[in-house]
Amino acid sequence: MRERKRLEETLAREAELARRESDVAAYFELAGEGESVAPELKREIDALRELVDKLETETLLSGENDARNAIVTIHPGAGGTESQDWAEMLLRMYLRWSERQGFEAVLNDTQAGEEAGIKSATFSVSGEYAFGLLSSEIGVHRLVRISPFDQAKRRHTSFASVYVSPEIDESIAIDIKPDELRVDTYRSGGRGGQHVNTTDSAVRITHLPTGIVASCQNERSQHKNRERAMSILRSRLYEYELEKKLEATRKVEESKLDIDFGSQIRSYVLAPYRMVKDHRTKLEVGDVDRVLDGDLQPFIRAYLRMRRDMRYAAKS
Repeated sequence: MRERKRLEETLAREAELARRESDVAAYFELAGEGESVAPELKREIDALRELVDKLETETLLSGENDARNAIVTIHPGAGGTESQDWAEMLLRMYLRWSERQGFEAVLNDTQAGEEAGIKSATFSVSGEYAFGLLSSEIGVHRLVRISPFDQAKRRHTSFASVYVSPEIDESIAIDIKPDELRVDTYRSGGRGGQHVNTTDSAVRITHLPTGIVASCQNERSQHKNRERAMSILRSRLYEYELEKKLEATRKVEESKLDIDFGSQIRSYVLAPYRMVKDHRTKLEVGDVDRVLDGDLQPFIRAYLRMRRDMRYAAKS
């Protein structure tokens, strides 16, 4: 059924592409006959360009797990409140991006900072090619701004790391022995007063051989939190094993550098000028607010094209 749905969507997009191409040709014909159709023609060309960009992006997603849902984890770097606030800004950016793509994003676990921001956050993104798209975001993100927490209004640099793993379903066997797990329950915490649970419903599961930890406090039921934490743990263990097998050829580890200077994949500068720059693709965007509001597609497409070109170069 999943394959049928994918093929039906492919046929629908093929038909839409043909229709839009025909509409553009018709407007050009009308313009050639002296009709004033410039606004309509521009609108159709923009819509066609957007569709072609989307289809090209999908052709760049050919990895084994690219079509899967994604599990995203955000951690602030050194810097206390500054970096924790930046981590929360990144969380909002990715939630807004998910909304723009029509994906479903569910916050599984979050640890609030003492003054502002977050100490960590894990959330799931459900949608076609969610992992393939978000894998471009793995790495350290750098923010430069006039600090809202500094009374002297000095410029500060903050860092936060983003890691993404594919959500693994039951079709892939992951051997997890019960005696290799430590399960802790605790009371959900965070800002909000009345929203804080009064029972120990949050669950944290530690895989003792690897030290990998997964937790969930989003659900009010301990049973549901345990199920979700196990799902996250399965995905992280799968990615862990995959990295071990492909360590010689994968580039993922290069993005897991210290959350500090010199290791960032992207910089978001709010002062003294305004710009977002991806250090891998060299793409620069001046509308920082739009990017922080979830408009990440230009960066994602640029990264996927770069990855394709690197693969072609390696083969040749």
